[in-house]
Amino acid sequence: MRYDDSPPSPESASSVSPDRRWFTRRSGLAVGAAVLAPTLLAGWVLVQLTTGAGADDARPPRIVMPAAAPSPTPSSSAAPATPQAKGPLAGKTVVIDPGHNTGNFKHTSEIDKKVDIGTNRKECDTTGTTTNAGYMEAEFTLDVSRRLRTVLEAKGVKVVLTHEADRAWGPCIDERARIGNEAAADAVVSVHADGVSSGNRGYHIILPAKVKGGAADTAKIVGPSRDLGERIGSNFARTTGSAPANYLGSGTGLVVRDDLGGLNLSTRPKVFIECGNMRDAKDAALLTSPEWRQKAAQGIADGIVGFLGG
Repeated sequence: MRYDDSPPSPESASSVSPDRRWFTRRSGLAVGAAVLAPTLLAGWVLVQLTTGAGADDARPPRIVMPAAAPSPTPSSSAAPATPQAKGPLAGKTVVIDPGHNTGNFKHTSEIDKKVDIGTNRKECDTTGTTTNAGYMEAEFTLDVSRRLRTVLEAKGVKVVLTHEADRAWGPCIDERARIGNEAAADAVVSVHADGVSSGNRGYHIILPAKVKGGAADTAKIVGPSRDLGERIGSNFARTTGSAPANYLGSGTGLVVRDDLGGLNLSTRPKVFIECGNMRDAKDAALLTSPEWRQKAAQGIADGIVGFLGG
């Protein structure tokens, strides 16, 4: 059986049965719905995509026209700001000078060359000493310096190390002084350990003498350097339990020298600390202990913090 989709002529419409007229109207509606269905479906999809209705069935759909993309602002590509140091001593700068360098032993000709220290000329650097078991002073000084940096940075201090054994040898003593000067350091501490005969024990702090000659002029730093040294000495003794050296300084733990280029050329308050004698078995046992080195770093840091007013 075949249905004729063409509508009946007017004159024959009255002869069409009621069932046939109903079927014809229904067919017309079906065709109209088929034509509209794709358009309605596309509109529904657009609603889902633009409103997210599919994720929340309780929210009635609504058509939202997409907004134009915002124009980039000048700050959109700027690098994030560097976090500011926080702590009671934020804004202060300390230069820590780990004495010697483990590579100096392989570069003796380089470190033997003389440099100008203002009052005279002196070797660029030395190898430093070792314990009888071969633990290098340069290893000790770098370890303590790194520990010291960590303690000071926790107080908000900006810490600069003159080196981290990231160079083959050196730096020379004049460069070490220059690093502290150029950093405009509020304090400079050079970390060392002594290498004298067994039986000589204890720490001592080396202070700059008043010297003037060539590029050396310590007049302005003698006073504050003594203050820095005294504070470090008392805190170091309390924290480590060490006594002032029994072989120099008359039991004060303080020694004044005019022959060290690192002090003569400094324009910033600066001291050296000899933390103990690596050639004495009892002192060497302390210097090779990580726990004691942490105490040493803490004692030096406490003295620096007191000097800076923290």
